[in-house]
Amino acid sequence: MSLRIALLNAAHDGEDNRRNFRRELDADLVEYDVTERELPDTFAFDGCLLTGSRASVYWDEPWIADLEAWVGEAVDRGLPFLGVCFGHQLLAHALGGRVEAMPEYEIGYRTVEHDGENPLLSGVDDEFTVFTTHSDHVAEIPPGAQLFAENDYGVHGFRKGDVFAVQFHPEYDPVTAETVTKGKDLPDERIQRVLDGITEENYRAACEAKQVFDNFTDYVRTRRTAEGDAARVASDD
Repeated sequence: MSLRIALLNAAHDGEDNRRNFRRELDADLVEYDVTERELPDTFAFDGCLLTGSRASVYWDEPWIADLEAWVGEAVDRGLPFLGVCFGHQLLAHALGGRVEAMPEYEIGYRTVEHDGENPLLSGVDDEFTVFTTHSDHVAEIPPGAQLFAENDYGVHGFRKGDVFAVQFHPEYDPVTAETVTKGKDLPDERIQRVLDGITEENYRAACEAKQVFDNFTDYVRTRRTAEGDAARVASDD
Protein backbone atom coordinates (compact mmCIF):
# COMPACT_ATOMS: atom_id res chain seq x y z
CA MET A 1 0.00 0.00 0.00
CA SER A 2 1.25 3.49 -0.81
CA LEU A 3 2.23 5.71 2.10
CA ARG A 4 1.79 9.48 2.25
CA ILE A 5 4.65 11.02 4.22
CA ALA A 6 5.33 14.69 4.94
CA LEU A 7 8.94 15.56 4.07
CA LEU A 8 9.83 18.48 6.33
CA ASN A 9 12.91 19.78 4.49
CA ALA A 10 14.98 21.93 6.84
CA ALA A 11 17.92 22.54 4.50
CA HIS A 12 18.24 26.13 3.31
CA ASP A 13 19.18 24.70 -0.08
CA GLY A 14 17.07 21.58 -0.12
CA GLU A 15 18.07 19.93 -3.40
CA ASP A 16 20.41 17.31 -1.89
CA ASN A 17 17.82 16.39 0.75
CA ARG A 18 15.13 16.19 -1.90
CA ARG A 19 17.19 13.90 -4.14
CA ASN A 20 18.46 11.65 -1.38
CA PHE A 21 15.21 11.09 0.50
CA ARG A 22 13.12 10.64 -2.63
CA ARG A 23 15.59 7.99 -3.77
CA GLU A 24 15.54 6.10 -0.47
CA LEU A 25 11.91 6.13 0.66
CA ASP A 26 9.23 3.97 -0.93
CA ALA A 27 6.43 6.45 -0.29
CA ASP A 28 4.60 9.46 -1.67
CA LEU A 29 6.63 12.33 -0.18
CA VAL A 30 4.84 15.66 0.17
CA GLU A 31 7.60 18.24 0.63
CA TYR A 32 7.56 21.41 2.71
CA ASP A 33 10.38 23.98 2.86
CA VAL A 34 10.17 24.61 6.58
CA THR A 35 12.95 27.26 6.48
CA GLU A 36 10.46 29.38 4.50
CA ARG A 37 7.81 28.66 7.13
CA GLU A 38 5.99 26.21 4.89
CA LEU A 39 4.18 23.70 7.07
CA PRO A 40 1.33 21.29 6.36
CA ASP A 41 -2.17 22.62 6.99
CA THR A 42 -3.27 19.10 7.82
CA PHE A 43 -2.10 16.12 9.84
CA ALA A 44 -3.54 13.69 7.28
CA PHE A 45 -0.30 11.79 6.69
CA ASP A 46 0.84 8.27 7.44
CA GLY A 47 4.09 9.64 8.85
CA CYS A 48 6.59 12.49 8.79
CA LEU A 49 10.30 12.76 8.03
CA LEU A 50 12.29 15.71 9.38
CA THR A 51 15.64 16.32 7.67
CA GLY A 52 19.02 17.75 8.50
CA SER A 53 19.85 21.45 8.45
CA ARG A 54 22.76 23.79 9.01
CA ALA A 55 20.67 25.48 11.73
CA SER A 56 20.76 24.77 15.46
CA VAL A 57 17.48 23.92 17.16
CA TYR A 58 18.14 26.46 19.93
CA TRP A 59 18.49 29.42 17.52
CA ASP A 60 15.90 32.14 18.03
CA GLU A 61 14.38 31.99 14.54
CA PRO A 62 10.65 32.08 13.76
CA TRP A 63 10.75 29.12 11.35
CA ILE A 64 12.30 26.89 14.03
CA ALA A 65 9.67 27.89 16.59
CA ASP A 66 6.88 27.29 14.06
CA LEU A 67 8.34 23.92 13.11
CA GLU A 68 8.72 22.76 16.69
CA ALA A 69 5.14 23.75 17.49
CA TRP A 70 3.79 21.82 14.47
CA VAL A 71 5.94 18.80 15.24
CA GLY A 72 4.81 18.77 18.86
CA GLU A 73 1.15 18.74 17.84
CA ALA A 74 1.77 16.08 15.17
CA VAL A 75 3.45 13.82 17.73
CA ASP A 76 0.58 14.39 20.17
CA ARG A 77 -1.81 13.32 17.41
CA GLY A 78 0.11 10.06 17.03
CA LEU A 79 1.92 10.61 13.71
CA PRO A 80 5.02 8.41 13.36
CA PHE A 81 8.23 10.41 12.86
CA LEU A 82 11.70 9.78 11.54
CA GLY A 83 14.19 12.54 12.34
CA VAL A 84 17.67 12.78 10.83
CA CYS A 85 20.48 14.97 12.27
CA PHE A 86 18.77 18.36 12.85
CA GLY A 87 15.49 16.43 12.76
CA HIS A 88 16.81 14.11 15.47
CA GLN A 89 17.77 17.10 17.60
CA LEU A 90 14.54 19.02 17.07
CA LEU A 91 12.46 15.98 18.00
CA ALA A 92 14.57 15.54 21.13
CA HIS A 93 14.08 19.22 22.04
CA ALA A 94 10.33 19.14 21.30
CA LEU A 95 9.87 16.06 23.49
CA GLY A 96 11.71 17.51 26.48
CA GLY A 97 15.30 16.46 25.84
CA ARG A 98 18.37 18.70 25.79
CA VAL A 99 20.48 19.73 22.77
CA GLU A 100 23.88 21.37 23.16
CA ALA A 101 26.88 22.41 21.11
CA MET A 102 29.66 19.82 21.04
CA PRO A 103 33.25 20.43 22.13
CA GLU A 104 34.45 18.82 18.88
CA TYR A 105 32.79 18.57 15.46
CA GLU A 106 31.96 15.05 14.30
CA ILE A 107 32.31 14.60 10.55
CA GLY A 108 33.14 11.78 8.16
CA TYR A 109 32.51 8.06 8.00
CA ARG A 110 32.33 6.80 11.56
CA THR A 111 31.35 3.64 13.45
CA VAL A 112 28.13 3.61 15.48
CA GLU A 113 26.85 0.81 17.72
CA HIS A 114 23.23 -0.14 18.39
CA ASP A 115 21.58 -2.39 20.95
CA GLY A 116 19.90 -4.74 18.46
CA GLU A 117 16.49 -4.18 20.02
CA ASN A 118 15.07 -1.30 17.97
CA PRO A 119 13.06 -2.06 14.82
CA LEU A 120 14.55 0.93 13.00
CA LEU A 121 17.94 -0.82 12.80
CA SER A 122 16.63 -4.34 12.27
CA GLY A 123 18.97 -6.16 9.88
CA VAL A 124 21.86 -3.77 10.54
CA ASP A 125 25.06 -5.07 12.17
CA ASP A 126 25.51 -4.13 15.82
CA GLU A 127 28.51 -2.02 14.73
CA PHE A 128 27.92 -0.20 11.47
CA THR A 129 29.42 2.58 9.33
CA VAL A 130 27.64 5.87 8.66
CA PHE A 131 28.45 9.36 7.45
CA THR A 132 28.19 11.96 10.21
CA THR A 133 28.35 15.74 10.23
CA HIS A 134 27.18 17.76 13.23
CA SER A 135 28.39 20.32 15.76
CA ASP A 136 25.39 19.94 18.10
CA HIS A 137 24.24 16.77 19.83
CA VAL A 138 21.45 15.42 22.00
CA ALA A 139 23.03 15.76 25.43
CA GLU A 140 19.96 14.30 27.15
CA ILE A 141 17.28 12.21 25.48
CA PRO A 142 13.62 13.01 26.21
CA PRO A 143 11.98 11.62 29.35
CA GLY A 144 10.66 8.13 28.67
CA ALA A 145 12.71 7.70 25.48
CA GLN A 146 14.98 4.73 24.80
CA LEU A 147 18.57 5.18 23.62
CA PHE A 148 19.34 2.64 20.90
CA ALA A 149 22.47 3.87 19.09
CA GLU A 150 25.62 5.74 20.12
CA ASN A 151 29.36 6.14 19.61
CA ASP A 152 32.17 7.97 21.38
CA TYR A 153 30.66 11.33 20.31
CA GLY A 154 27.37 10.55 22.05
CA VAL A 155 23.76 9.76 21.18
CA HIS A 156 23.06 8.56 17.64
CA GLY A 157 19.57 7.17 18.00
CA PHE A 158 16.56 7.29 20.32
CA ARG A 159 12.93 6.24 20.22
CA LYS A 160 9.89 7.46 22.08
CA GLY A 161 6.67 5.76 21.09
CA ASP A 162 6.20 6.24 17.34
CA VAL A 163 9.08 8.74 17.12
CA PHE A 164 12.43 7.47 15.82
CA ALA A 165 15.47 9.73 15.51
CA VAL A 166 19.06 9.26 14.30
CA GLN A 167 21.98 11.66 14.40
CA PHE A 168 23.82 10.11 11.43
CA HIS A 169 22.94 10.54 7.73
CA PRO A 170 21.81 7.22 6.21
CA GLU A 171 20.55 9.09 3.12
CA TYR A 172 23.89 10.60 2.04
CA ASP A 173 25.44 9.66 -1.27
CA PRO A 174 29.15 10.44 -1.96
CA VAL A 175 28.28 13.65 -3.83
CA THR A 176 26.40 15.00 -0.82
CA ALA A 177 29.14 13.93 1.59
CA GLU A 178 31.77 15.72 -0.47
CA THR A 179 29.71 18.89 -0.97
CA VAL A 180 28.83 19.16 2.71
CA THR A 181 32.42 18.51 3.81
CA LYS A 182 33.85 21.19 1.50
CA GLY A 183 31.40 23.71 2.95
CA LYS A 184 32.50 23.29 6.57
CA ASP A 185 34.53 25.92 8.41
CA LEU A 186 37.15 23.49 9.69
CA PRO A 187 40.95 23.32 9.35
CA ASP A 188 42.08 22.42 5.85
CA GLU A 189 43.92 19.33 7.09
CA ARG A 190 40.79 17.93 8.72
CA ILE A 191 38.66 18.68 5.66
CA GLN A 192 41.16 16.82 3.50
CA ARG A 193 41.17 13.80 5.83
CA VAL A 194 37.40 13.58 5.59
CA LEU A 195 37.49 13.97 1.79
CA ASP A 196 40.13 11.24 1.57
CA GLY A 197 37.73 8.98 3.48
CA ILE A 198 34.88 9.43 1.00
CA THR A 199 35.70 6.27 -0.89
CA GLU A 200 33.62 3.67 -2.70
CA GLU A 201 34.49 1.17 0.03
CA ASN A 202 33.27 3.40 2.85
CA TYR A 203 30.14 4.35 0.93
CA ARG A 204 29.29 0.69 0.28
CA ALA A 205 29.73 -0.04 3.98
CA ALA A 206 27.48 2.89 4.90
CA CYS A 207 24.75 1.67 2.54
CA GLU A 208 23.86 -0.94 5.17
CA ALA A 209 22.33 1.84 7.28
CA LYS A 210 19.89 2.72 4.49
CA GLN A 211 17.86 -0.16 5.90
CA VAL A 212 16.38 2.40 8.34
CA PHE A 213 14.16 3.74 5.56
CA ASP A 214 12.60 0.39 4.68
CA ASN A 215 12.28 -0.38 8.38
CA PHE A 216 10.53 2.93 9.02
CA THR A 217 8.07 2.53 6.15
CA ASP A 218 7.42 -1.08 7.19
CA TYR A 219 6.68 0.15 10.71
CA VAL A 220 4.31 2.83 9.40
CA ARG A 221 2.51 0.34 7.13
CA THR A 222 2.08 -2.13 9.98
CA ARG A 223 0.77 0.60 12.24
CA ARG A 224 -1.67 1.83 9.56
CA THR A 225 -2.95 -1.70 9.00
CA ALA A 226 -3.46 -2.19 12.75
CA GLU A 227 -5.35 1.10 13.01
CA GLY A 228 -7.55 0.11 10.07
CA ASP A 229 -8.30 -3.27 11.64
CA ALA A 230 -9.14 -1.60 14.95
CA ALA A 231 -11.46 0.84 13.21
CA ARG A 232 -13.27 -1.99 11.40
CA VAL A 233 -13.72 -3.90 14.67
CA ALA A 234 -15.08 -0.78 16.36
CA SER A 235 -17.54 -0.18 13.51
CA ASP A 236 -18.81 -3.77 13.85
CA ASP A 237 -19.48 -3.45 17.58
